[in-house]
Amino acid sequence: MTDPTDSGSVEPLDPALLEEDFGYDSDAGPGPDDVVIQLDVESDDDVDDDDLGEDAFTEQALAVYGLDVTDFDLPDEEPEVVLPVVAIVGRPNVGKSTLVNRIIGRREAVVEDKPGVTRDRVSYEAHWGGAEFLLVDTGGWEKNPSGMAAQVAAQAERAMAESDVVVLVVDTTVGATDADEQVVKVLRRGGKPVVLVANKVDDSRTEADAARLWSLGLGEPYAVSSLHGRGSGDLLDAIVAALPDEGSQVAPQRGPRRVALLGKPNVGKSSLLNKLIGEQRVVVDSVAGTTVDPVDELVEIDGVPWRFVDTAGIRKRVHEASGHEYFASLRTRAALEKAEVAVVLLEANEVLAEQDLRILTMVVESGRALVLAYNKWDLIDEERRHYLEREIERDLNFVRWAPRVNVSARTGRHMDRFVPALNSALAGWDTRVPTGRLNQFMADLVASHPHPVRGGKQPRVLFLTQAATRPPTFVLFTSGFLEAGYRRFIERRLREEFGFAGSPIRISLRVRTKRGRNAKRT
Repeated sequence: MTDPTDSGSVEPLDPALLEEDFGYDSDAGPGPDDVVIQLDVESDDDVDDDDLGEDAFTEQALAVYGLDVTDFDLPDEEPEVVLPVVAIVGRPNVGKSTLVNRIIGRREAVVEDKPGVTRDRVSYEAHWGGAEFLLVDTGGWEKNPSGMAAQVAAQAERAMAESDVVVLVVDTTVGATDADEQVVKVLRRGGKPVVLVANKVDDSRTEADAARLWSLGLGEPYAVSSLHGRGSGDLLDAIVAALPDEGSQVAPQRGPRRVALLGKPNVGKSSLLNKLIGEQRVVVDSVAGTTVDPVDELVEIDGVPWRFVDTAGIRKRVHEASGHEYFASLRTRAALEKAEVAVVLLEANEVLAEQDLRILTMVVESGRALVLAYNKWDLIDEERRHYLEREIERDLNFVRWAPRVNVSARTGRHMDRFVPALNSALAGWDTRVPTGRLNQFMADLVASHPHPVRGGKQPRVLFLTQAATRPPTFVLFTSGFLEAGYRRFIERRLREEFGFAGSPIRISLRVRTKRGRNAKRT
C-alpha cells in the first residue's frame, strides 16, 4: 500500500490491515456504530485532550488511506417490479376495510361500525402464496350519489378502472341490492376479472344465504367472514389465480421523495394535493375530518416525481380521540414516520392554535424535514398580515429554520414556490459536513465563546463529528457535561455556518468516562 501521506493514487484497501489497526469488520461493512464511539479512558493524565487518536473514528481511519465509505462496493438495488393491483369495491359498510385488514394481516385500514368511514382509495402491499400485489381499499359505491358520496363513488370507479383484478364485496346478511346490481354493470363494462365475496358468513347457517349471490352472474361467491377470517384462504387463492404476472400500470420512476401533508382538520391538505396533481384525486368537502386514511399519490412536477401523502387532520391528542379519529391519528403518525419531509399546513386567516404547535412539535421530534405552508392566503388582508408576522415571531421561534410558503390551494396562488421550499428542506436534511471543517469551526467557536465555568470546572469540547444525516446528528466528545443553553448556542452557530435549512438538528454528548489505572480494558 502506498504511503498514507502521499497525495498520489491509493492502492486498494487491505481489509486485514483495517481490521488489525482499527478493529474494522470488512465482512460486515461500515455500520452506524462505526462513527459514534464512547470514549473510555483511565484518567486525565492518560489521554491528551487535543489528540484523541485516529483509531477512535472509522471515518478518520479510512481517511488515512484516502478513502471513505463511498469507496466500498455496495450491491445494486433490485429492479423495480410493477405489482398487480387488486381493488376492493362494494356498497358502504359491507366490510371492505375489515377484509383489507384481514388480507394484509394487520389493522391498517380504519374500521368503524358505521358507513362512510373510508372515503379515498388507499393502497397497501399484500402477499399470499408467494405472490405479491397491491391492495386498494375504496369508499362505498352508492346508487345515484350526491355531494361527498358522489366524489367517493368516483374514486371507487377510478380504482376499478386502474386495477388488474376487482374484488366485489357483498353483505350476505342483506343480500344483493339495487346498488350491487349497478356495481356489477360497471364491472362488466370494465372487462376486468372479478372475484365475488359473500361477506359476513360467520357460521355454516349463513352459507345458504351466500349461495343466493350466484344470481349476480359473476360466478361462484366466496363465503367469507372478514372479521373472523373464515374462508379467507380460499378467497386469496382465487385472487392470486386471477392475477397477471405483472401489473398493467406504468412503473413509477425510482426514488421519489416522500412528502407528508399534516395539519388540523379542514386546513386544506386534500385541496392542496388535488391542486398539485391537477385533478380531483382526493375527496374534498367543507365538513372537517373528510380524510380518514392516509392517501399516497405519485405526482410529477416539472419532470420530477414526488410521493405525496395526504393525512387525516389531527384534531386531538391520540389518547383523547375515540372511534375512527383515534385510528386516523395513529395512521397519520405512521405516515409521518415513513415520510422524508413534512408540510405542516396552517390557516393564514386564523390565529395559531395549540393544535398547530402540537403538530409542529411532533414533526420536530420525529426528525423529519419541515416546510411551513400558510394556506388560504387569498382570504387575509393587510391588517391580518401584520398580526400574522407577530404571531410567527412570537410562537414559531422554535422552528424559525423551516422554509415558509404562503399559498392558496383554492386559487393556486404561489404554488410555484412550493417545490423549491421542499428541495431546500430536503437539502438541509441531507447535508453532511466533513469532520475537518467541523472541528475547525468548533475550535474557533470555543476560542471566542468558551463554556462558562461551573463549580470551579470548565468542560472542554474535545472533538465534534457528524454521526448521521436525515436529520443531521452531531456527536460532541467532551471532558464534562455541557449545559443546554450552550448546546443551543452551538446549534445556532452550526446553522449560521453550514445552513441546515428546513431540518432539525440533533446534538448528543459523549462525556469522557474515567476508570482506575489498573482497570482492565475491554
